[in-house]
Amino acid sequence: MHPRARIHADPAPEFDQFDCLPDPVVLLILNKLEDVRSLGRCAAVSKRFSGLVPLVSDVYVKIDRVVATDGDADDALNLSSAKPKNIFSHFFKLMLFTIVKPFHSMRNLNGTGRPLFPLAQHSPVHVLRNFSDVWNLRVELPSGDVGTEEGVLLKWRAQYGSTLRNCVILGGTLVDRKPIGAEHESSVEDNGSMPESFYTNGGLKLRVVWTISSLIAASTRHYLLRSIIKDHPTLRSLVLADADGQGTLYMGMEQLREFRENKLSASACSNRTQVPACNMKLKYAPYLELPGGMTLQGATLVVIKPSNDGGSGGHSSRKETEAFVSSAFDEPFRFAVKALMKRRTYLLEMNGF
Repeated sequence: MHPRARIHADPAPEFDQFDCLPDPVVLLILNKLEDVRSLGRCAAVSKRFSGLVPLVSDVYVKIDRVVATDGDADDALNLSSAKPKNIFSHFFKLMLFTIVKPFHSMRNLNGTGRPLFPLAQHSPVHVLRNFSDVWNLRVELPSGDVGTEEGVLLKWRAQYGSTLRNCVILGGTLVDRKPIGAEHESSVEDNGSMPESFYTNGGLKLRVVWTISSLIAASTRHYLLRSIIKDHPTLRSLVLADADGQGTLYMGMEQLREFRENKLSASACSNRTQVPACNMKLKYAPYLELPGGMTLQGATLVVIKPSNDGGSGGHSSRKETEAFVSSAFDEPFRFAVKALMKRRTYLLEMNGF
């Protein structure tokens, strides 16, 4: 008895369902990626992707390291341990980083075989030039700019146009976790005013150092953005933050337009933008309990605005500043800001530098 013959259909050729998606949908997916490394790998997949990646509008660039253009490169990488006397010298070095490996592996698919993004172009400015329609850009530095002792809290957020618009600084001499069931016994009577010891034990001087250090860090970051803003007229928002969450510089559409239309005032002594004369409001609380069982000692809030910025804004400008301050930080530090906003205000003035 002969075995029964079996008829097998040829397997259907594999078909990539992703090819059915129209370009606008693929761009939406690529915009969700944001990360420039991931986008570089996507661009290496196919000719279609290599043509779509440069059109991505939301881009996130993480800088892995800061390399000195002169001197010891290893020293320049160690930003987090910089001593106060040379803390800002790290900003005056060329920022290079290792995000370009996926881009360097990309080859032009037009037959030339040359790298789409040459290896020599390592700077954020050069990598971003391969994107033609960036709307929202986030750049993350490897660490904060201002060295602090362990347990000390220092956070700042600055809004810039062609010069400083607003800046808020939140600091504390010790941020800690409150033991469960423990009750705080304050060694200083808190009557809502700044204690006399604040002026004699170096407390006020420390806050002045925090303020100047944060302003120098913000103005240096602002100066470093010149080429990026010039190369990307489509930008609508720009954020330059750091992995430690210490400082954030923000520029919206209005601020970016002002930056392009006005001449940048650079500092004569270093590679940063001139800090204008400012009015400062300082608020202080010796002790705050924060959500999540955290505590903050020596809590200080400094709100900074340029001295010549009070004439045209009026009530609207004041409300905008209050909104900027109250939303500057995430929880639990947003709670600290709101608590400090209710405290007594001390006014200070500072000359430009």
